[in-house]
Amino acid sequence: MNRFVVLAIVSVLADFPFLHAAVAETWPDQPIHIVVPFTPGSATDVVARIAAAEIAKNLGQPVIVDNRPGAGGTIGAGQVARSEPGGYTLLANSSAHTVNPAIFPDMTFDTRVDLRAITLLAQQPNILVAAPSKGFKTAVDFANAAKAEPGKLTYATAGTGSGTHMNAEKFRLSAQIGAVHVPYRGTPEALRDTMNGVTDICFCPIVAALPMIRQGRVVALANGGPVRSSVLPELATTEEQGFPDSGYTFWVGLFAPAGTPRTMIDRLNAEARKALEAPEVRERLQALGTDPSPTTSQELERIVKQEIRDNTELARKADIRLQ
Repeated sequence: MNRFVVLAIVSVLADFPFLHAAVAETWPDQPIHIVVPFTPGSATDVVARIAAAEIAKNLGQPVIVDNRPGAGGTIGAGQVARSEPGGYTLLANSSAHTVNPAIFPDMTFDTRVDLRAITLLAQQPNILVAAPSKGFKTAVDFANAAKAEPGKLTYATAGTGSGTHMNAEKFRLSAQIGAVHVPYRGTPEALRDTMNGVTDICFCPIVAALPMIRQGRVVALANGGPVRSSVLPELATTEEQGFPDSGYTFWVGLFAPAGTPRTMIDRLNAEARKALEAPEVRERLQALGTDPSPTTSQELERIVKQEIRDNTELARKADIRLQ
């Protein structure tokens, strides 16, 4: 039989649902890799590792977290977008996933086309923090200081286009202040320099900020999310402090390469949901100020599409550019 005819037949058969279902039933028969496009110790990394450990326990196969930081998360995300869609290489990305299309015009992949949503893993607020030596007690204190010395004070973020950056820009626009953006490679680096007084403030995911707040190494000025946190109930949000439309939700989601069959997406969704619903996982995440937030893949797809539109407009208003 002609080779091209054989290939055509194989291609057609590959689309049959029963074959996809059979693959999903035998999966996994080898280790699974979850790529985190940020540095170890980042909020996305912490959430991914907690979920990965439980998924590995349930499946009886190793689930390995690989950190591939750089270029606002596009290096790691691009690696997954180019991977085989067999359920063995996944992406755990933050809400920066929906920012990159607006600020990285030369990306080698299309967020909306080359990656398929599986589920949200968790949501958490960013916390606005400063070193005690700075003397700030609230977001209002920082805003007043920034207005008194336009263009002098600095704000650290986990990188241009990161979720921490977008939160900072929403606050800056609402407060109508001028300050200098200092992007870092990741949250740990941004938080370190803020603790040491190198930068004046930092919007930092609560999972990273909470230990430093409890140790007294930073002062929490405001909750950058839309509502107060159960682990810091006394801390007012930036909106409560008089800065409208400054709230931002930092989330972590799980994605697969385009071409991953629907049956595999459904299986991955079910396994992630099972892991997040385990009492010990919920307790561990909630103790860090993070809410487990499993969704359907369709719900996450809708979130991604809407946030791409919203963040494109925010990037325009804030004049966010690559540095």
